[in-house]
Amino acid sequence: MRSGIDPSAVDTNVRPQDDLFAHVNGPWIRATPIPADRGRYGTFDVLRETAEQHVREIIEEVAAGDPQGGTVAAKVGDLYASFMDEDAVEALGAQPLAQDLERAATVSSPDEVMATSGAFGRAGILGLVLPFVNTDDRDPSRYVVYLEQAGLGLPDESYYREEQHADKRTAYVGHVERMLALAGWPEPAEAAARVMALETRLAAGHWDKVTNRDPVKTYTLLDLAGLTQLGPQIAWPAYLEGLGAPADAFDAVVVRQPDHITSVSAALAQEPVQAWRDWLAWHVVHAHAPYLASAFVEENFDFYGRTLSGVPEMRERWKRGVGLVEEALGEAVGQLYVERHFPPHAKEAMVGLVDNLVEAFRRSLSQVPWMGEDTRREALAKLGQFTPKIGYPQRWRDYGALEVRADDLLGNVRRAVAFEVDRQYAKLGGPVDRDEWFMTPQTVNAYYNPGLNEIVFPAAILQPPFFDVDADDAVNYGGIGAVIGHEVGHGFDDQGSQFDGTGTLRNWWTEQDRSAFQALADALIAQFDELETRDAPRQKVNGALTVGENIGDLGGLTIGHLAYRISLGDEPAPEIDGWTGDQRFFLGWAQVWRGAARAAEAERLLALDPHAPMDLRANAVRNLDEFHEAFGVGPGDGLWVDPAQRVRIF
Repeated sequence: MRSGIDPSAVDTNVRPQDDLFAHVNGPWIRATPIPADRGRYGTFDVLRETAEQHVREIIEEVAAGDPQGGTVAAKVGDLYASFMDEDAVEALGAQPLAQDLERAATVSSPDEVMATSGAFGRAGILGLVLPFVNTDDRDPSRYVVYLEQAGLGLPDESYYREEQHADKRTAYVGHVERMLALAGWPEPAEAAARVMALETRLAAGHWDKVTNRDPVKTYTLLDLAGLTQLGPQIAWPAYLEGLGAPADAFDAVVVRQPDHITSVSAALAQEPVQAWRDWLAWHVVHAHAPYLASAFVEENFDFYGRTLSGVPEMRERWKRGVGLVEEALGEAVGQLYVERHFPPHAKEAMVGLVDNLVEAFRRSLSQVPWMGEDTRREALAKLGQFTPKIGYPQRWRDYGALEVRADDLLGNVRRAVAFEVDRQYAKLGGPVDRDEWFMTPQTVNAYYNPGLNEIVFPAAILQPPFFDVDADDAVNYGGIGAVIGHEVGHGFDDQGSQFDGTGTLRNWWTEQDRSAFQALADALIAQFDELETRDAPRQKVNGALTVGENIGDLGGLTIGHLAYRISLGDEPAPEIDGWTGDQRFFLGWAQVWRGAARAAEAERLLALDPHAPMDLRANAVRNLDEFHEAFGVGPGDGLWVDPAQRVRIF
């Protein structure tokens, strides 16, 4: 049997006891330059490129088959064709923006700002709030609208206030000026300065990334009257009308950051109307730049790609076209992807893996020493209510109402957004669709949804090095097994643990057990606060921002390893390629996180990404007794952690 680990790819000059990541991945990283169109590159990206190529083949074959007009196949082909017709797009220049810019230029009051913001939101243009429909955290039997803070063109509120981002702020103002000039907006330099001033004010009302992780703080349920009281200058009915949402959509709304609503209301009352006109115009240009003539596309990439992430080259046009089709018609393509690239036996093997992982979690929760019996009973009940989804949805999305034309790229983009807006708001008042997926089958990723208490694994991630039906079980459990454990672990991390088995946000912990859990989480925060990634030396990780994912990794490793032991039954693991079963498990985990990032992208991700850098995720094994035993790690070794300092939650 193949081990699933290539011995020739292992760096024998680096001991696993010192740096498991470099031991497993060093030769690959040295031999594999980061592609010019990427800020980072690793295992996930390699698989995403493969899936992207598969999707391209599907799209082009569908289009070449001359499908009947109005069919989903025709829509897929026409949408891709509208993006790939570069000459037609170039000939239009800034013309597709004219109507929206004219509307922005004639706004004359706060009410009109909100009405226009709603109408623009229906076309995919960022507004002052980002509304989305989801199950109610306090009552998962119904849907409600959530309002997320928005309105900024830089990645995060910290970019507007922290000294380390001062050069990015300067570059941003220049970028806004150049984009507005390309669009023919008057006095672009003055307008860019006003945009920056307005966004700086809005950013001051935003909550930071760590605060936004708290599901209790970010839950304020209001009716329309309460929402109006919170932000009296905000014309919500005008906004809803512009958005094309039902007039009663905000009869029950969850405000995630109340301070933002108060801040927006004050800004609407106090900021001059010209600043709002400029801000609206800027976001029109920004949102639609990828679908315009090359001057817009290149300027957009120069700032958001080169300046923010250090990426030298733009992605090829066909890749961007595939991305658009994925965004607008993802499940239509996904149905064909599954037929071609996800054999039934792969799903069957995954079911067995998931069963063993859930059993491992059950055993762990039954005996963790810091958890009392009342909390343990609730935790086991929650585990018993988990829903695993593997490969693809049971029902495919209906795209019948979406109009696509081969000669109207920006119109297609706008209609696709409007189609999705209508689909989302149609959920209100209806039963919760527990079969809905929030990723397509061709997505190389996975997720846990606390509101439905479900773990979801799209087809595209179920391939080597995550999962190989022909490889050794140890490597599969170290790969997809640990990923499954990671996602299940999110049900019990600092956020997910605040939801019960029905998906309801409620405190089911005793005070003593919550304190014990928080002490372990705090120890993990402190540990990661001291770590640096090799891709951005001297830049520390934000342990509080990454703690949820770090708990997921720690749980995934612990439970994945226990599940591997369960899969062996009473049989000893064979030695393959000179490695024991336990060693192959940890090697399999490390190769999943193979990759590197450009310095600028690594620094950007440290500020924004709730995941720790790849090398630190691989070396999270430092907390496991099982890793120390498997490789004989001792004092003085790079990954040695004194037993008293190791963090073990599950």
